[in-house]
Amino acid sequence: MTCLDWQNIDFTDENNLNLIPIGISNRHLHISQEDLEILFGAGYQLTNRKDLSQPGQFACNETVHIVGHKGMLQNVRILGPVRKQTQVELAQTDAIKIGIKAPLRDSGDLAGSAGCVLVGPAGYVTLSEGVIVAKPHIHLHISDGEALGLKDEELVDLYFKSDKPGALFGVQVRVHENFAMDLHLDTDDANALQVKNKDKALLVKRV
Repeated sequence: MTCLDWQNIDFTDENNLNLIPIGISNRHLHISQEDLEILFGAGYQLTNRKDLSQPGQFACNETVHIVGHKGMLQNVRILGPVRKQTQVELAQTDAIKIGIKAPLRDSGDLAGSAGCVLVGPAGYVTLSEGVIVAKPHIHLHISDGEALGLKDEELVDLYFKSDKPGALFGVQVRVHENFAMDLHLDTDDANALQVKNKDKALLVKRV
């Protein structure tokens, strides 16, 4: 598929595999068991508030405050299950508001990223790194990757039809047997493109 006629595509066509559903991520964090117990108490376990689009992942009832050099974001939700390393994902406007210079990174690429203080009901954690602005990325099940001819970590271009149409270039695709098709945008990207949850983006494979 070429990008030349993308504005003539029917973005409501359920049979077009190149139309990827959008999931908008508000600021949140993933947490290690060690940090969780410092914040909420020894032996504490996350509790499920709502299942998310990706199998096995869920929004938790638990929230924490995130403190930067200039302010604090209150009641930021934790997403489960626990991870090996705590990762805080903010929109750039969130980071600027509280004085954190969070780099734009792929999820999991935390070395040398920004720090912050997390405050929970039982204690606080000082992170030397782990705060990022997550790059837009696409989750695909293996079967979706095969149907679209895409491999894990391949880069694609995306086009958005809205009142403020636009495009994102060089978006990474993640392909895994435990993933479901979903495009993750943060609130800054979604607002700039004027899209909402469950809208579609047109994926164009690079040649």
